[in-house]
This record gives sequence, C-alpha cells and structure tokens, in this order.
Amino acid sequence: MWKVPWVVAGFVLLAALTFAAYSNHFDNSFHFDDFHTIVDNVRLHTLNDPAQYFRDPTAFSVLTTHQVFRPLVSLSLAWDWSRGRGAVRWFHISTFFWFVVLLACMLALFQRLLGSSGWALFVTAVFALHPVSAETVNYIIQRGDLYATLGIVAALWMYVAFPRLRVTGLYLVPFALGALAKATALVFPLILALYVWMYEEKRWGKLAVRLAPAAAAAVLLGMWIGRMTGAAYQPGGFAPGLYRATQGYVTWHYFASFFMPTALTADTDMKVAGSYGDPQVFGGVVFLALFVAAVWFAARAATWRGAAFGLAWFAVALIPTAVVPLAEVANDHRMFMAFPGLCIALGVVLRNVLGGRMASPSVRYPVLAAGLVVLSAAAFATRVRNEVWRTEETLWKDVTVNSPGNGRGLMNYGLTLMARGDIKGALDYFERAARINPQYPVLEINRAIAKAALGRGPEAEVHFKNAIRWSPAQSMGYFYYARWLVEQKRLADAEPFLEVALKLNPNDFQARGLLQQVYAGQQKWSELRALVQETLRIAPAEPSALHYKMVLEASERASQAVAAKTTEAGTPEAFVELSLAHFRAGRYMDCVRAAEKALALRPKYAEAYNNIAAGYNALKMWDKGIAAAQQAIQLRPEWDLPRNNLAHAMREKAAGK
Repeated sequence: MWKVPWVVAGFVLLAALTFAAYSNHFDNSFHFDDFHTIVDNVRLHTLNDPAQYFRDPTAFSVLTTHQVFRPLVSLSLAWDWSRGRGAVRWFHISTFFWFVVLLACMLALFQRLLGSSGWALFVTAVFALHPVSAETVNYIIQRGDLYATLGIVAALWMYVAFPRLRVTGLYLVPFALGALAKATALVFPLILALYVWMYEEKRWGKLAVRLAPAAAAAVLLGMWIGRMTGAAYQPGGFAPGLYRATQGYVTWHYFASFFMPTALTADTDMKVAGSYGDPQVFGGVVFLALFVAAVWFAARAATWRGAAFGLAWFAVALIPTAVVPLAEVANDHRMFMAFPGLCIALGVVLRNVLGGRMASPSVRYPVLAAGLVVLSAAAFATRVRNEVWRTEETLWKDVTVNSPGNGRGLMNYGLTLMARGDIKGALDYFERAARINPQYPVLEINRAIAKAALGRGPEAEVHFKNAIRWSPAQSMGYFYYARWLVEQKRLADAEPFLEVALKLNPNDFQARGLLQQVYAGQQKWSELRALVQETLRIAPAEPSALHYKMVLEASERASQAVAAKTTEAGTPEAFVELSLAHFRAGRYMDCVRAAEKALALRPKYAEAYNNIAAGYNALKMWDKGIAAAQQAIQLRPEWDLPRNNLAHAMREKAAGK
C-alpha cells in the first residue's frame, strides 16, 4: 500500500512529466543492432510460432555471432511487429510502457528502503528523467536491459514488501522473467544477499538459508541460458585480462556520469588499457578501493546502510559486463541496471542531510527549487538525447563528434551518407575508419560497395575477398560478394558463395532471397523448389520465398496446361514445349521423355536434343547430356544454346561433379 495518498498523485504527475520528456522519441528510427535482430529478422515478423523463441536461439538474430538466448525480448519484439506491421512507433510505445511500470516498482521499493515517500519520489524522478536512461529507452533492442532491471526491482520489492509470501517463492517469478530477457539479471541473488545482510540477517548460516531459493533459481536459469545460447555466439572481446583491468576506470566513468552526464555516446571510443601499468588501470584500482571503503563504513551505521546498499547495488549490477570481455570496453546503456542503486544512495544522503531540516521554510523552498532545477535540466538533456537518436544520420554524426577515435562510428556515419547518395563522402569516412580499424570485415564490405558504386569494380572485388578472408566463418562477406557478382550478371559465380553463406548461417534471409533469384535466373527449378520449401519451414512469412512459391505454382499450372494441349495436338513442337515446361518445373526426367517423344515424331529435331541435353545436365548425367548436345550441334551448327550446354557438361564432368 502507498504510505500517503499524495504519492499516487505524485507518481501520476511524474509519469506525465516523463512522457513529456520522451514525447519527441516515439518516431525515432531503428538503430545498429536493431537491424539484424528486428528489421532483417523475418522470424520476428510473424507470431505463428511464439514457442520458437524459447527453443531456438537462432531466432534472436540473423547474425550467428549475436544469437544469444533472450526469448522474452524476441517475443515482445514479435508482438510489437505484429501489432504495428513493423512501424517503429509501436516498439517505442511498448518500451515506454514498461519503462513507466519500472518507475512504479522503483518508487514502491524506494519507499520501503528510504522510509520517506518524498525522497523516494524524487530519486525515482531522477532515474526517470536522467539522460542516461534515454540511451536504453531509445535503443529498441536494448529493452533487454529494461526488462532485466524491472525483473530485479520487482523481485526485490516483493521480497521486502511481502515477507509472509517469501516461502511461496513468488518473488522469484519476476527475477526469472528478467533473466529470460537478459542474463545480466542473474546478479539478483547478490543484490538480495546485500539487502538481507544489511537490513535483516547478519548470521551467515541463516543468511545462506534465505538466499538458497534465489541462488538455486539463478544456477538453473544460468545453465538453461548457457545451453540455449547459440554455439557461434561471440561476445566480441579480446585481451580478457586487460579488459577486466580496465573496468575499474570504466566503473568510475559510469559513476561520474550519474552526476555529470556530459559525455554520452551511442558507441564509445574508449579502449582497453594497453598494459597493467596503464594510468587508467591504476586510477581504476584507486577508485574501487575508495568505493569499497565507502560501502564498508556506510554499512556500519544504521542510518547510512541504505547508502551502502545502493552503492553495492551499483557495483554488483556492473559485474556481468565487467567479467565477460565484450566488444566494447564500455557502453552507456550498461548503466541502466546499475543506476537504481545510485538513486537509492542519493536518496539516503538527501534524507540524512536534509530530512530534519525540511520543516524549515528557509531550507524547504530552496531545496525544492534546486530539485526542480536538477529535474528540469535532466529532462532537457533527455530531450536532447532523444533528438540525437532521431535517425541513423543524427546518431552516428553525434558518435563521430563524441567518439572521434571510433572506427565503427565513422563507418556507420559513412553508411548514412551513402544511403542519401553521397558515395564519395561515404568513402572518405570509410577510409578514415580503415586507418583506425585496418582489418575490419564489415568495413571492408562497405568500402567494396562504395567503390563498386563509383565504377571501381576491380578494387571492389579485392575488398570483398578481403572481407571473406578476414572473417571466413561469417556469412556476411559471402553474401555481399555474391550480390555484387549478381549485379555483374555472374550468376554461376555467385551461386557457390551464397550456398556457403547459408551453410554458415541458415538465418541469413538476404542470402536466401538472392540464392532463390540466382536459381530462378539459371532455371534450376528443383533447387529453387527445395530452397523455397526449406525457407518457408524456417520462416513462413519470408517474402521472397512466398514470391517464388507463387512462381513455381504458376509454372506447375502452366506445365499442366501445356501437357493437356500437347496430348490434344500430338505434334513435335507441342512435345518440345511440354519438355520445356517440365524443365522449368524442375521435372528433368519428364523433360527428357517429352523431348524423346518429339524425336519419335521428328528424328532430326535439334530443339528436342537440346532439351534432352539440358535435362540430363540438370540431373548431372554428364555423358548423356554431352551426347545429346553434340547431336543438337550437328543438326544446327550455328546455334549457341547447345554449345553452352555441351561446354557446361564437359566442364562439370572434368571437375568430377
């Protein structure tokens, strides 16, 4: 229950102010990881099989290296896509709704911990309007951080507010849901342990008993998540020891950003320390030592233990991204789950320092005025960050300003220039990025695309091959090289690269669509049919597969019509037409038999021999294909088509295929 009725009105006002602060973000575009997890991921574009997100981690992303197990995030994204048919506004509405729910749970928890509704409401407002929160609220795929935080806050509130229900384990439900949104929520037992130790029980034996259910749940969830995470998943980090040694400095950066968020960026250029003697490492160690000392001394006094708990929450929430080496040594959305702890600590400090003095008007009104100034400044900063997240161009332009040493940021801004036709400008940013990240496969692909657009084909081909050589286990390089080959009308050359791409990543639907086009262009109907069926089995709503399914069905109907006409006419021409219809439908032996019927009526019919050659070639019966093609050439020496069939059969036979 609310302690005083005005808190309800206060929260409604806070929700309205939060909506006002975020009112300019609801049409912000998809960004960065949103594309491979949402926009290009057709498995989220239908809700016909919601259970797939709980049994198949490949449904999370079309990139094998990013296929983590976050089923609730995938399910929520699929739901939003189905409601809005892919419109970005629906995703933002959904994220914002759960953000407000999180604020309500935070307020309820903070009241319990602070014993003051007023300060609880204020620090909840700090979190709601803090521009760091905007880094998560705007980034759709990072709603996983929001859900994980909501799971922890709701679970702890239920544990604190309803002690009699602890035996039922109900408080573990939101924790489990949060962990199924993002594994970082698995730190909940540590946060719970801090709460119980600081507020309820300091005897280690009884403390262990109280924590056993949460610890057991975390172990089981962790085992499930670990087993379900894609085998090819790569966190992306390197130099694990130096990465972890740098995290003390990163923690200081996050801590300072709570009070002075002036260096926010969607993609930092902060680097892993060059050595263990790096000043960043030393500074980080000093900060952590002071931080631990502050927690220890605060925990010794009853009136300050809330501050100790909040500070400890902040540190514990950062453990997952500090221990597991990730591609970025720091990322602003990682602060989201840690900042509720700093809000608690801030609330305790304000309560202890100002609480007894607020009865005096000479203190109360200046404090209220200062609080309004802080919240107004935070709300303004949030609106500014929302504008930064407006489009890909505004976001990555901001990254190039705030993180000028970030090669990926330069590349992504170049991509926005290329999207609006400024190819030369884009290539300039790509080349600048290449000087920072010289062997970056994705960048190499974009350099190739830009140079191809400028008519520098030979250079582009070198870049495509570099991307494949530098990242041979990823489908992306094979797909983009094949796409360029298709643009050059080199369908046969593109085919094996697309087949490799799909072998590496069956969820690469761009490669699937292009390979279907290549098969159709080469009249490989049986291969096309098999690929279409496989694609629709994986993703029933995949557009290109549905298109080619219609093409194949139309071909089938046409061949049936031709068969009926042939039976009626009984002419050699009719049987050749029927033979061609069978070939297009992928019925290669029927193609051969129909052509043989034409030969029975007209023994010297070059077109019939050519169709027999094509049918046998499709069946990889090279000797029979060669013999038929030679007969067609003998009858029509000037005709190129049987010569092509002959050359193809001889080449494939020599290669042993």
